[in-house]
Amino acid sequence: MALNLKEFTRFEKQIILKKIGISGQKKIKRAKVLIIGIGGLGCPLLSYLASSGISNIGIVDHDKIELGNLNRQILFDTSDLGKYKVNRAKVKIKKIYNQIKIKTFKTKISKKNIKSILKKYEIICDGTDNFNTRLLINDYCKKNNKILISAAISKFDGHLFKFNFKKKTPCFRCFMPQQPFQEINCDVEGIFPPVAGILGSLQANEVLKTILDLKDDISGNILIFDSLKMIIRKSKIQINPNCSNLCKN
Repeated sequence: MALNLKEFTRFEKQIILKKIGISGQKKIKRAKVLIIGIGGLGCPLLSYLASSGISNIGIVDHDKIELGNLNRQILFDTSDLGKYKVNRAKVKIKKIYNQIKIKTFKTKISKKNIKSILKKYEIICDGTDNFNTRLLINDYCKKNNKILISAAISKFDGHLFKFNFKKKTPCFRCFMPQQPFQEINCDVEGIFPPVAGILGSLQANEVLKTILDLKDDISGNILIFDSLKMIIRKSKIQINPNCSNLCKN
């Protein structure tokens, strides 16, 4: 997949990086990435992936834009209220990079549709806000050897995970074997708006590193960000021998 002169000029500031170059930019262009959840995480994630030159992105969300979304969902404004997130996100991103192909899925991920939606994408980005959906996505990606890059935010903190299921690795069930009784999300606990932008950007960073096959990734780890103390720490997730996904095998 060749780059034309306009693309070269557009992306030259990243192409001149030794770890990217022309060959790396071609990899970025060819990549197929799915983003599940176009909220506080999905908006900056989608913006940076599109701006970096990924030309094939799927976006999944069933929600409409509400006034309470606008403090952190940076793709939207008051003129978008009451409209579907995936539709408005596609319009906004096409203005940033009109060569991009964005496929929209105006639905909620479920057992019935997960295969048909995820099967054509190599890298799956989870920005959902409930454990049922997170576990469903995790289990599908594990079973089908996908790469899953997941982020979560609450209050002043954020978590980032990467699971490369093409290799032997722990999964999200290894990290959290039992679903908590109460959902932990922005609606319940609130969110400091910059945390959404930071974690969405870190998620994009990890997607691009994965596409470029850069070695220093966080696969099998959790990255924990504390915005009040301005601390980022990385912790390895151990394979749970009792994991229902049989991660020890």
